[in-house]
Amino acid sequence: MTAKPPQVRSLAQRRADVQQKLASEQDAWVASADASGAVHLVPLSFAWVGGRVVLATPGSSRTARNLRRTGWVRLALGPTRDVVIVEGTLHEQATNADPRLAEQHAAAVGFDAREEPGYVFFIVTPQRIQAWRTPAELPGRDVMRDGIWLEE
Repeated sequence: MTAKPPQVRSLAQRRADVQQKLASEQDAWVASADASGAVHLVPLSFAWVGGRVVLATPGSSRTARNLRRTGWVRLALGPTRDVVIVEGTLHEQATNADPRLAEQHAAAVGFDAREEPGYVFFIVTPQRIQAWRTPAELPGRDVMRDGIWLEE
């Protein structure tokens, strides 16, 4: 019996799958590094709000310090056979600065960051998004570049 070649999704299907995953998932692996290049990787809850990823973490945490220093983040969600990697610019915001955003974040992740002492939001504006399920999808893994969704 010969193995069936893996199905390669169209760009449009990948984009739709990514948007659905961002809207329905609530946890991501967030990578950052300190000034010496020491990498730090943590799982954080997130909300997809208005085309941006909203993360909440203690403002004094290593992750917050690293993100604040670089203004850039890379995060990943999904299992290794359905991965989405988001890279983007970010800005920090007090959790009480935008009540609507805080409410949307709380509804998506199941806790209200405004009630957590010292928490801040990091709002990620995606610049590059990649998605793949198998090695066959690696050549066309970009679904967003320079902050623009790619079209077929």
